[in-house]
Amino acid sequence: MNYKSSVSSRFCFCILLSAFFIISCSDKEQGHEDPDITKATIEKGAEGFELHLNGEPFFIQGAGLEFGSIPKLAAHGANSFRTWRTDNGQRSGREVLDDAQKYGLKVTMGIDVGRERLGFDYDDEAAVKAQRERIRKEVMELKDHPALIIWGIGNELNHHSENPKVWDAVNEISKMIHEIDPNHLTTTSLAGMNKKYVDLIKERAPDIDILSVQMYAEVEILPRLLKESGWEGPLMVTEWGATGYWEVGNTEWGAPFENNSSVKADFYHKRYNEAILSQREQVVGSYVFLWGQKQERTPTWFGMFMPDGRETESIDVMHYVWNGEWPANRTPRFNDFTLESKVATDNIKLTAGQTYKARVDVTDPDNDALTYRWEIMKESTTNATGGDAEEVPAVIAGLIISEPGADVEFKAPAEEGAYRLFIYVDDPNDHTAHANIPFYVNK
Repeated sequence: MNYKSSVSSRFCFCILLSAFFIISCSDKEQGHEDPDITKATIEKGAEGFELHLNGEPFFIQGAGLEFGSIPKLAAHGANSFRTWRTDNGQRSGREVLDDAQKYGLKVTMGIDVGRERLGFDYDDEAAVKAQRERIRKEVMELKDHPALIIWGIGNELNHHSENPKVWDAVNEISKMIHEIDPNHLTTTSLAGMNKKYVDLIKERAPDIDILSVQMYAEVEILPRLLKESGWEGPLMVTEWGATGYWEVGNTEWGAPFENNSSVKADFYHKRYNEAILSQREQVVGSYVFLWGQKQERTPTWFGMFMPDGRETESIDVMHYVWNGEWPANRTPRFNDFTLESKVATDNIKLTAGQTYKARVDVTDPDNDALTYRWEIMKESTTNATGGDAEEVPAVIAGLIISEPGADVEFKAPAEEGAYRLFIYVDDPNDHTAHANIPFYVNK
């Protein structure tokens, strides 16, 4: 080959190579740059709406998870989890997505959006713009991760909110996301399913792909509320689970009655079947609350785990609904719990410094040996709302008199006020049943 033909050949090769890179870059701009990216779409067929991932149907069987165990979630049969922000202060969004990918889970990645009840002003155009630019950077950082499927824009932005401009902001964020990330869907989560807010979403935030709602006892009437709201598009239930402290009765002194862990588990089972699976024409999946533990009125109200990572009976239920079979070893189950032969709704009042008895009846499905832990705490005085942080009341030491067992003797606290008696029943396989009874101490 002579010099001129060699140069000509190299020139043609360079042209072809350049063309390849141009096409490649064009593909990247269209969002097809990485075959590992999970392309999420909503498809409507004869049986209703379906979420598709890379062309295949995918019904979300997941949990809300911020600091909970990703490996345990996968081991129990879930296929997805949701977060509330891209960086939870302990792990970055990329680290969370990497863990999800490692265990074969898909993620609805939450984006923290300013809440009016916490002081964000949606009439402040500069603040709204700055928020959108901050979110742009978060999306750019994570948009190509293969575990990502949906962006969750804000959380319960209707809770204690009056300014409808919040939904304009949600719409602009959704449009921005779709411009820079055409591979993934957007949603926003409402507290409850009220026609007023559904109408505002339709009018002011039509760019979102899926509407999400968060309901607890009220989820049982989701079929009716869905019909009354007029929402005809795809829906996710991004929080559901135990009956909320705002949905139960209270003692005379205002302490809410918390269901024991077995009653809660029964509610999880019923609500999943009757409210979520029954609405498959519109519901594309759900995230049970909470795959972890937190203080909300009590340390046990919503968490499906204990602070030390032990599992409660609600996890048994979710294992069953996700897999069609119960876990190999199951959690102890409550039959009865009394304080001086009374139950929580009896408005139990004790005298400071006097000795009292309580009794619990718990059985174990596997006949495991059980151990008992009793504690007394002051009633929580934090009146946070919407899942905001609460202080955990201190355990009062020195009040339990007898050896721990199914029966206990304890001394009423010396200080007048509202308290709770907690019982935790453990098996040898990292499971715990729990319950509490509120009581009031008089001098």
